[in-house]
Order: sequence, then structure tokens, then C-alpha cells
Amino acid sequence: MQNKNNKYNLFVFPKHKSNKKMKGIGTPCGLLALSPMLVLMILMISLSLYFHDFYKVPPIVIFIITSVYALTTLRGQNFNDRIAVFSKGAGNSDLMLMIWIFILAGAFAASAKAMNAVDATVNLTLCILPENMLLPGIFAAACLISISIGTSVGTIAALIPIVCGLAGKTGLELPVLSAAAVGGAFFGDNLSFISDTTVVATKTQGCRMSDKFKTNFLIVLPAAIITFVLYLFIGREATTTDIATSQINLLKILPYAAVLVSAIAGLNVLIVLLLGLLLTGIVGLADGSFQLDSWFAAMANGIGGMSETIFISLLAGGLLAVIRHGGGIDWIIQRLTSHVNSRRGAELSIGMLVTLVNFCTANNTVAILSVGTIARDIAKRFGVDPRKAASILDTFSCFVQGIIPYGAQLLIASGLASIPATAIMPYLFYPYLLGAVAITAILLGLPKLKQS
Repeated sequence: MQNKNNKYNLFVFPKHKSNKKMKGIGTPCGLLALSPMLVLMILMISLSLYFHDFYKVPPIVIFIITSVYALTTLRGQNFNDRIAVFSKGAGNSDLMLMIWIFILAGAFAASAKAMNAVDATVNLTLCILPENMLLPGIFAAACLISISIGTSVGTIAALIPIVCGLAGKTGLELPVLSAAAVGGAFFGDNLSFISDTTVVATKTQGCRMSDKFKTNFLIVLPAAIITFVLYLFIGREATTTDIATSQINLLKILPYAAVLVSAIAGLNVLIVLLLGLLLTGIVGLADGSFQLDSWFAAMANGIGGMSETIFISLLAGGLLAVIRHGGGIDWIIQRLTSHVNSRRGAELSIGMLVTLVNFCTANNTVAILSVGTIARDIAKRFGVDPRKAASILDTFSCFVQGIIPYGAQLLIASGLASIPATAIMPYLFYPYLLGAVAITAILLGLPKLKQS
């Protein structure tokens, strides 16, 4: 995620004061408030099994059905109040900012493709990296970029267009390449000093960022190494054609180079994408790749290609606001914290808390904010080191955010790659391994921390 001055958090809901509820709003409904999430998962799985193909499942229809059902769970209020709750979630300012990113990312990707920036960048990549290193190379590049810029979404927006070009010139499938970029993006999201998740996790647990980084790094490093090896094995048979030096046009690579450099320099992601879009226009018009009208048409097509992603984001924002408003998150927190009786149990409960809340909010920063204070109380009561508590919050939230198909990261990756998020999910080795090593670290009491 982004730092404080560069936010684009998705699904951040306004907090409702207990003494200032809307007219007709009822009391929290517990399991009933959470049931829309269960309906969403059942529909996704059952329809996929029915069609024998995840590609045929229309996610936007599933979200419409689930959203209609979610409105029925808000008991004791009239229809207008229910719509108001849903609309506040769908129209909050942070979600609108996220949609601006979707719009600019779509326009930039399509413009870059129209002026052949993608082909030029892909050709350069193929010349630099050995064939068997393309897939792990994408993963490693995403790791380095994301830890530098502190945002998984920005990393994905920059790399997916290049990934799409690589899929067309190698024997590697697009979902696998996309998954490598998404997984690597979460490596930096979890560790970067300028990531929202790092800032929030350390502030809520009262530890220094450097201490949390050292603890976190020891936990996630095995997952990153295993993922790199897996991608190296999968990509060992990649084949590419020889690229002539004349096919590498450095001028056409300029927009992507500018996007990566400006992102690493810490510019706001909207400014980064606007800069990239402007440079594609300047270079494309200067070398005759397109005329002004065809540039505008390319931008329009790119934005249109992101329309389903935008609509799903709006529906998901409203759906998750209903769950939060109905008391679903409060119910999770109360249930999980009532059975803690040991340090290991405390660490597991902190991980489960942020995991379940992240599933219901589709935002790892918001999930940490929602349970941070409670996690700190649990940690103090059972002797959990603040560094470990902060690491657990950040790691488990990034694990969940990396695998949910309605999260911002998979939405933008699937939108730019024009493939379903469910096609990418089977190859997300790093997020899955991140969750596995985090649980293993708790069970084995690792890492062993010295008193600071």
C-alpha cells in the first residue's frame, strides 16, 4: 500500500458513531451480517463447478446477486436507509481515488501498446534475461520495485502490460506471468518502510519500523526463496525468438522507464500514471505511431477495458460496507478474542482476526486499523513481543489481500491482462506460501527475538 501522503486505499468506510446511527438502523446481527461473504464464495465456487470453467463465471453478476442479498440482511430499517448504507460504501472518497487509478492505468496501458512501448520494453527484457529466468525475473523485479515504492497496486499497474507482451513472445502463459508480478508486489507491500501496512502495524503495536522489518524479513524470506525456485522450475522451458538490436527502440521504452523511476522516487501514483500517459502521447505523436485522434481512441479503449473492474469495485465497496455496518466485523472480533489463553494462542488469534477482517474489507491497511488496538491488548496480556505482533498483522493481511479476487490488486491485474482473477489465483505461490510460513512461524515460536 501507499504511504500517508500517497493513499489510494480501497474500501475504506466512514466509521459510524454508536450514538449517531441512521434512522431505522438496527443492532448488529452477527452471523447474518457476515452471510453475504458466504453467499459470494458459494456462488463463485458452485457456478464455476457448474460451468466446468472458472473463465465462464461472470463476477459482476455474482456481485450484483450478493449485493441484493446483503441489503436484506440489514434488518429494522426501510429500503432507502439500506441503499444509503450501500451507497456510502460504494461512493467513499478512497474508493473513488482507487477508480481514478483504474482509469489512468487502463488509459496508459492502451496508449503504451498503441505506440509500441510494450513491444520495445519486452524486446529489451528478452535480450537482458536468459530464457529460463524470465518468470523468476518478473517475480524478482516486482519484489524490488514494490519494496522501493511501497505499493503493490502501483507495481502491478507498471508490470502487467509488460507481462502481457512477454506472454505473447514466450511459451509462458499469461496467468502464470501475472501471478509472478502480483506475488512479488506483495513482498514489498509487506516489508517496505513506506507501505501503509508497515506504518499502521508498527504504530498500533508500538514498535520501530526497523525492528518490525527485521522480524518480518526472517518470516517471509523462506516464502520468497521457495517462490523464486518454483517459478524457476516452471519457467525453465520458456522459449523466445532471437531479438535483433534494431528492434529495441529506447525512445519507446521512455514512458515505462519514467513510470518506474518516478514511482521509486515516491511520486503519487496518479501523477506517475499521468506522466506515463503524457509521455506515450508525446513519443507516439513525434514518431508517427499514432495521430491525435487515434491516441484519444486508444485511451478510451483502455478505460473501457477497465469498466468491469470499476463496476465490481463499486459493488464490492457497497457490499462490504453493509457487512461492516451490520456488525459482522465486530462479531468476528468478539468471538475470536474470547478464547485466547496462551501466547501461541494469542499470536494465532491476532493472525485470524486480521485475516477474517481483511476478507470482509478487502483492504489490508483497513484490516490492521480495525483490529490493531485489540491486537495490542492481546499481545500485552499474553506477552507477545510488539515486533512479532506487528509482523503478524502485516503478514497475514498481505496474505489475504494477495488471494482475494475482489481485492484491488487482483482486480487491476485481471483488468489490465483481460483475464479473470480466478485464472491468476492458482499460480499465486508467494501469497499462499506467505500464509503458510506465517502460521509455521507461530507454531514453532519463530523467530527467536532478543529483548530490545
